[in-house]
Amino acid sequence: MATTPRKSPTKPAAASHRHIAIACQGGGSHTAFTAGVLQTLLRRIDPSRHHVVGLSGTSGGALCAALAWYGLLLGKPDDAAQRLEDFWGDMAATQMPDLLTNQFLVWLQRNRGLIGLPEVSPYLLPNSGQDYLGQIIARHLDFQRLPALLQADSPRLMIGAVNVLNGGFTVFDSRQQGSATEISLGALLASAAIPELFRAVPVGEGLYWDGLFSQNPPIRGFLSGFECCADKPDEIWIIRINPERIGEEPRSSSDIIDRRNELAGNLSLQQELYFIEQANDWLQRGWLPAERFKPIELRTIALPLDLDYPSKLDRSPDFIAALLDVGRQQGNLFIDRIATP
Repeated sequence: MATTPRKSPTKPAAASHRHIAIACQGGGSHTAFTAGVLQTLLRRIDPSRHHVVGLSGTSGGALCAALAWYGLLLGKPDDAAQRLEDFWGDMAATQMPDLLTNQFLVWLQRNRGLIGLPEVSPYLLPNSGQDYLGQIIARHLDFQRLPALLQADSPRLMIGAVNVLNGGFTVFDSRQQGSATEISLGALLASAAIPELFRAVPVGEGLYWDGLFSQNPPIRGFLSGFECCADKPDEIWIIRINPERIGEEPRSSSDIIDRRNELAGNLSLQQELYFIEQANDWLQRGWLPAERFKPIELRTIALPLDLDYPSKLDRSPDFIAALLDVGRQQGNLFIDRIATP
């Protein structure tokens, strides 16, 4: 049975605040960019203008969203920003054996069509990579503290995954703590379980794969699950990893594979955004009750780099650091832009 969060002693956001939800698209190592963006947003959001009421994410975006959310639960935006920095520092392949393995895997992914190696099931390999990821997550997010930290007006966290057996889209939700779809280590591992690399993750009675196949990231859930319409987001800020448009037709095998993966990652996001845009349109036409819905503005912070699919597996320290820097730069540009009347 889901637990009911306790009321927070802190004051609610003033009516003049714009309620913000931040949605983080998945994309492997590319989501170090997401971490950099979140670091800047958390440190520079003006509390007199914006109040974060929710975060969502899928795969690597889920990990970033969860760390940011945990820092906000602690009431320490700077702590959240530092957790993101430390997490990606731990994720980077810094030790020589790990660095060499990382370089080989990225090279193999880029050249597998030329080499013709057979596909190998992750069930035929040790599960050490997934176990190691779980250890890193638990190092930076104390799940045992969540029941004491969660309040009725705490920011909401939604994590996307897909049920392997029945194909059902599943959202693990901080409003469902104590249920099968609560936020847990298993939920985060499930959302990041890339089928080619990791085994499906059992959570409750379900068996889950990467949220890329479901909602990447969950967005439409922000239209419900709040006590009143005023508590819902006025804006949703999407941190996008996969490019929406490209400049020229992909013709080489590698370019075709890259674009196919980008489109696969964008498909569910486009569906989520269409749902919000449709709700806005119906609200404007008077087809939805104004006491239950309000218009939501969509804003995007996009990764500006042209990166191939194999680089989503790249954990080299320089690459991770560069993505964090680009994320911080884009986050600053975004904050400067919305601060301009």
